[in-house]
Amino acid sequence: MRDDELLTVPEAMARLKIGRSALYDLLRTHRLTSLTIGRARRIPAHALDDYVQRHLEEASR
Repeated sequence: MRDDELLTVPEAMARLKIGRSALYDLLRTHRLTSLTIGRARRIPAHALDDYVQRHLEEASR
């Protein structure tokens, strides 16, 4: 996965294997970063990696 890759909401859902409402909850609570281009929401691929890494670190405590 390229670090500068921008994912659509369905692509991010598929990579995290979560549903639409769960993804939007992560975006709403700023646990996952995104940007808006016009009316389109895009999630940087590195944001998914960062989220997973933080989640793993929290789980190991």
